[in-house]
Amino acid sequence: MATSPRGNSAPIPLTAVINAHVVPIDGDPFDGTVVFDGGTITALGADVQVPEGAAVIDADGKWLLPGFVDAHVHLGTHEEGEGSAGDDTNEMTDPNTAGVRALDAINPYDPGFDDALAGGVTTVNVNPGSGNPIGGLAVAIHTHGRYIEEMLLRSPSGLKSALGENPKRVYGDKKQTPSTRLGTAMVIRKAFMEAQNYIGKADENARDPKLEALAMVLRREIPWRQHAHRADDIATAIRLADEFGYDLVLDHGTEAHLLADVLAERGTPVLIGPLFTTKSKVELRGRSIANPGKLAAAGVEISIITDHPVIPINFLVHQATFAIKEGLDRETALRSITINPAKVLGLAERLGSLAVGKDADVVLWSGDPLDVMQRALQVWIGGREVYRYDAETRSGVVAARG
Repeated sequence: MATSPRGNSAPIPLTAVINAHVVPIDGDPFDGTVVFDGGTITALGADVQVPEGAAVIDADGKWLLPGFVDAHVHLGTHEEGEGSAGDDTNEMTDPNTAGVRALDAINPYDPGFDDALAGGVTTVNVNPGSGNPIGGLAVAIHTHGRYIEEMLLRSPSGLKSALGENPKRVYGDKKQTPSTRLGTAMVIRKAFMEAQNYIGKADENARDPKLEALAMVLRREIPWRQHAHRADDIATAIRLADEFGYDLVLDHGTEAHLLADVLAERGTPVLIGPLFTTKSKVELRGRSIANPGKLAAAGVEISIITDHPVIPINFLVHQATFAIKEGLDRETALRSITINPAKVLGLAERLGSLAVGKDADVVLWSGDPLDVMQRALQVWIGGREVYRYDAETRSGVVAARG
């Protein structure tokens, strides 16, 4: 027994899941046992002995995988439906809101968190929206907890920026800048120039939340999370990254396949999606579920995203399944919702695969999760069971937070 490092004082049970078909992601699948204790995986393999005193769960051949990771959502900040608290996704009072934090707007009781668990998603990256050229700081969190500090994995996990139609649409009708792609790029370029000057200042007491956030990007402490759909916007994202020397992550990447060779050579990861929506904007006319396969075939490291609530977060794995149907290989599809997004978030040492020493974020599935007829039966985060499917009521039971 051990105490959670995330603030929950209740003991974490020593647990052994036996007779499971284990898909570790990094490594070949096997039939055997996974043991976790104190929130950490302590053993796994075909011939692992069950420790004395362990709570034993017989998987009876069911599939055990790491929790899925969705690296681009607005979970907890953009609630929909009756009684909604409203939209806290975009702070549209300034084209540059680099200093705002998604962390400060997340409601852990958003029903979307329960949906995430039902879909086997244990980690998300919550971004500010794409209304501004520079939107604010993202945060990586677990999908269960009473308050953000209990759920927190990395803050900040990146700085959100948007190119293309969204910032034009927000400010163009108000006759404010930016109203064109030229103006959007200027806002970003000017902000980084100011941040470069800020870093060089002798007066360390003159603090500015916008400039400090941008300075983190310039120092490569966090990545620049660039919303871009069209190929020309992707080229602008590359141009700006080369000009200012920061780490670029491409979000959405609808036409990224047109520059796949360039992105592969640079090692720029693409978070592609959402894949199930209509082509509601002109810059989405190239959207296709075949695009993830095209990017992966060219050597681009991809992650599949829902952009929840654009696509319900529990459909993350279904996007991967349909991408396989359209050419994405199966192994890459699973990596695109596990270890690849964990790398983008700087959390691959803890999440995204099953290995000794990693967090016990584990999901037991009724079968192959890439089969749309299968479902998540049990979910553990940090070794605690947080979700269980009740076959009698055909509904999920989420553990009390805290």
